[in-house]
Amino acid sequence: MSLETLLDELARAADPEKAAFLPRFFKTGPGEYGEGDVFLGVTVPEQRRIARRHKDLSLEQVGQLLRSEVHEHRFTGFIILVARFGRADEAGRGRLFEFCREHLSRLNNWDLVDTVAPPLIGAYLLEHPELKPLLYDWARSRVLWERRIAIMSTLAFIRAGDFTDTLKLAGMLLHDPHDLMHKAVGWMLREVGNRDRTVEETFLDRHAWEMPRTMLRYAIEKFSPARREHYLKIRSSRPVA
Repeated sequence: MSLETLLDELARAADPEKAAFLPRFFKTGPGEYGEGDVFLGVTVPEQRRIARRHKDLSLEQVGQLLRSEVHEHRFTGFIILVARFGRADEAGRGRLFEFCREHLSRLNNWDLVDTVAPPLIGAYLLEHPELKPLLYDWARSRVLWERRIAIMSTLAFIRAGDFTDTLKLAGMLLHDPHDLMHKAVGWMLREVGNRDRTVEETFLDRHAWEMPRTMLRYAIEKFSPARREHYLKIRSSRPVA
């Protein structure tokens, strides 16, 4: 299998109708978060099938995919990287983590971040907690996608029963201006609550009044109607600046 074959398979799997729809879905217009992104119109399941067939591409070839301006090229390249990380030994995982860091700027839409951050970046940081300060550097970044990488990576920690960094980062990102961050933080708080509702509610008791509405709604989505109403009332009663 070659890179040229992979690119040809993606091109042949392209759907013009999807190619016309996806730029609107991923907000690629001027001034939008995905400005300038280019789509072929290939479904995610098809990209995953193609990635499996080309799982042994060299890292140099994967790097060419990640540097492409075409969204599906980058997505397929990152799928290959994540799959390879899952099969690698300790030394290999370290090399793949560093390779991913070198191409961090290519994680430039939410689907790319959400596909890579938990199973690769978060998984490696869980194994190497001395590197966790990277999360806080990313959370302070002016780059939206680095901030999303920070909070989404902690899904790996949540699944391991460790909520500390999720809660700290959620506190840092409470006033993030972007709706995509409101959704991501609320989602991670909900994941915490799925495992320990008391921990999530302790955070909400302290911060619900200042949380953006979308963030709070994502966080309390699995609550009973009465508990949802309770936290929405706390937010609606927050002091007016």
